[in-house]
Amino acid sequence: MEIEENARKSWRRRAIFFVISVGAVVATFVFVLPQIASYTQVWRIISDASWQDAIVLAAVTVLNIVTFAPQWSAVLPGLDFKRALYVTQASTASTYVSPGGAAVGIAVSVGMLRGYGFKSRSIALGVTLVSVWNQLALFGFPVLAFVLLALTGVTDHLLRTVAVVGFGVFVASVVAFALAFGSAHVARWTGDFIAHVVSSLRGLVRRSPAQFSGASFVDFRNETAKLLADRWQRLTIWTLVSQMTVFVVLLACLRALEVPSSQVGITEAFAAWAVLRVIGSLPITPGGIGIVELGLTGALTGFGGHKAPVVASVLVYRFLTIAPTLMVGLWGVVAWRFERGKQLPDPEPG
Repeated sequence: MEIEENARKSWRRRAIFFVISVGAVVATFVFVLPQIASYTQVWRIISDASWQDAIVLAAVTVLNIVTFAPQWSAVLPGLDFKRALYVTQASTASTYVSPGGAAVGIAVSVGMLRGYGFKSRSIALGVTLVSVWNQLALFGFPVLAFVLLALTGVTDHLLRTVAVVGFGVFVASVVAFALAFGSAHVARWTGDFIAHVVSSLRGLVRRSPAQFSGASFVDFRNETAKLLADRWQRLTIWTLVSQMTVFVVLLACLRALEVPSSQVGITEAFAAWAVLRVIGSLPITPGGIGIVELGLTGALTGFGGHKAPVVASVLVYRFLTIAPTLMVGLWGVVAWRFERGKQLPDPEPG
């Protein structure tokens, strides 16, 4: 009975979340954005773009897609570019069609990597490092944007708030990572503590205790240190490159769709993008759909962009960063289903 009651509660929570998500998306695209700029104006601006602009937008879109794969190859040396591309695009695509945010993407990554023959320990190591580096970039960019705007004399209260939060999360993440992986003693204590918490929670639902301990964390810490010693530079560079190519897509959309630098400069565009990346990462709607469009439009018009061109730029930006990922991700899943179980040449790092 208790299990059935928990299942009903879980179903109700999912139903409520679904209704809220759909409501937010509908409200944004049907009611709010048309009040900012009519879709007739938006379509005119998009259709007036030159073929040269279309080529540039296509090029930066491809660049954005392909630069995410090397990050995974950095932490899983046996993972080639093609399969790394499938994993990144499929996991990202899953966050656009399913609520749950990054957790859904991680689950998809883990499942695909297992199908490619990687062991659980290697997958855990790769997922941890990619996630930590991405989060550091996510919360570090608003801090950088705030500094850049401050140097130009521009102040924004929302950006300042997000920058303060981002700086706090950034510092806390670095300290936590350094403490957990910098000392074998701390790693053992952390592992024992987490195992105790997990076992207690599993006990509440009459499940077996956790199958790991502090010793497991020490081994994990040693493998992490070994991998980072050889590949931290490559991981860091590709994390920054992949994240910044997303911004390049936005900047290209702004310039192609009648939002010149005299209205919104690179620094202002970067600041708006950095803030909305943080807000969009919250699991309010899948992929932040609706939330990001509305927030980014408000930020860019607040910096001086004209309404219709800004809405056009934001919608095209979101299309170029979502639709190709969905298509490549779907193809990646199809290809994975045919390839899973085939051993990769070197599935284990080191």
